[in-house]
Amino acid sequence: MKILIPPSEGKTKLKSTGPIFSETNFRFEREVGQIVRLLELIDNEDLKSIYGTSQEKSELFHRQNEDIFKSKCAPAIERYTGVVYEHLKWETLKDTAKEYMEKHVLIFSGLFGMTTPLTMIPNYKLKMNVLSLQYHWNHTLTKILDEEKIIFDLLPQVYRKAYTPNKKNVIQIEFKVENKGKKTSAGHYGKAVKGKFIRFLAQNEVTNVNEFKNFEYDGFKWEDDHFVKKINK
Repeated sequence: MKILIPPSEGKTKLKSTGPIFSETNFRFEREVGQIVRLLELIDNEDLKSIYGTSQEKSELFHRQNEDIFKSKCAPAIERYTGVVYEHLKWETLKDTAKEYMEKHVLIFSGLFGMTTPLTMIPNYKLKMNVLSLQYHWNHTLTKILDEEKIIFDLLPQVYRKAYTPNKKNVIQIEFKVENKGKKTSAGHYGKAVKGKFIRFLAQNEVTNVNEFKNFEYDGFKWEDDHFVKKINK
């Protein structure tokens, strides 16, 4: 069983005291190298469209990505600092819950494909929806995930395109809000609920669908094939 979760835009620059990335024997080192070589071919005037920020910051992020193999690492779960990870609260989990996550959780990434929580990675910035990275990773990740008996997919759509789900083994988990009978995505708030849900899975060492349906948080409950919070305005 695997649980697929997204990375975060927010990343800590601290704790990069681990090994150099080139020394970690990363599982997808060849694929990462291919991306780095592609980045080296990009002209400066095209950087803003890739990184979605100012020219100055884009050039900084670009150099950082180009130097990835020479950069020091930290565990992925400590590298990411976004809303999902804030509410997951890895540092407060018991060792058994952390072991569960290392065994079952895979974090998708535009640059690294997918990692476990304790995979050592450098600081970087590269979204999955640029440079056709979804297609770059699709074959590799699909082949690996096809071997799993069951997958809980908590990915946003942009990351779901990086693998081709096997409908027999993939359960896509959504968080929605219902107002006057109309359901919409929980949006940014859904990230907080997602973090709480991942924490719930780890604390309870969930391994099947019936167990995760017991999750409830701030009005979100399982209904049909998704979690929903009903509000009346």
